[in-house]
Amino acid sequence: MSQVKYYYDQDTLSYRKIEPTKGKKARNILLFLLSAGLFAFIGLTLLLNTNLFRTPKELSQARELKNFELQYQLMNRKMDQMEKVLENIAERDNTLYRVYFEANPIPEEQRKAGFGGINRYKSLEGFDNSGMIINTSKRIDVLSKQLVVQSKSLDEIKLLAEDKEKLLLAIPAIQPVQNRDLKRMASGYGMRMHPILKYRKMHKGMDFTAPRGAAIYATGDGVVKRAVRSSTFGNLIIIDHGFGYETYYAHLSKYEVKKGQKVTRGDIIGYVGNTGLSAGPHLHYEVHKNGKAINPINFYHADLTPEEYEIMLGKSVIENISLD
Repeated sequence: MSQVKYYYDQDTLSYRKIEPTKGKKARNILLFLLSAGLFAFIGLTLLLNTNLFRTPKELSQARELKNFELQYQLMNRKMDQMEKVLENIAERDNTLYRVYFEANPIPEEQRKAGFGGINRYKSLEGFDNSGMIINTSKRIDVLSKQLVVQSKSLDEIKLLAEDKEKLLLAIPAIQPVQNRDLKRMASGYGMRMHPILKYRKMHKGMDFTAPRGAAIYATGDGVVKRAVRSSTFGNLIIIDHGFGYETYYAHLSKYEVKKGQKVTRGDIIGYVGNTGLSAGPHLHYEVHKNGKAINPINFYHADLTPEEYEIMLGKSVIENISLD
């Protein structure tokens, strides 16, 4: 029950009841209705944000949405790890693998190039979590492209490694005669007096004195290019090792290979002799690179100790009379 209010009337010297005006009544009613509406809106909003008025389907969809949000967060954390791992692989690829195999590094802009042109993610716009979904999709696309670039790079490195392995096997890297004949190395690479022609001429290889019939070994993998009789070199074998390398084995007593035959480093290809223009039983050995004779002393790294190499190096620079 509303409270009745009075005022003191000085004319009648009595208390009179206060009667509210129509405008004031209307204002009070309006304020009451506004207050009631506001409280009703707040209450309804609070109720709608609780599970009291949601159907089982809505509750299931809400839980599913929360689960999707969690899965996206976990996916982004995993992509953080993948990006770090891929970045590490790319760094090693550029600074180690490609440098070792003499390949140009892949530019950073090529590894991390984005996708230009049309908006690839327009269909994902307009949803509550569009930003998160689009960002994740972009990261997946960029990672996928980086993986393709890195995969192609590793395929290239694999081929280069196979070629490098073949090169290491092909390079003439051992002595053509056994180490016991090392101290009887007669002459080295350079200008020498020819024992038969009696004038100084370029000696394009190294002479190894050895007993007649001593085994001669292929110094690297290759294919026999020639196995012939020559008036100057006598019985001669030429092996093509690929990669521009060839080796010559001259003055043999006989050879054990034929043209087109594949040989492996360490195979016996012939025997020491004294055929052709030769002053005694020995092997004349040459190494050629791209058609030009080079000093064989640089290629005995596979079967000589440092001490043995020093001995051979010292003897090879002595300007003496060659045996051919």
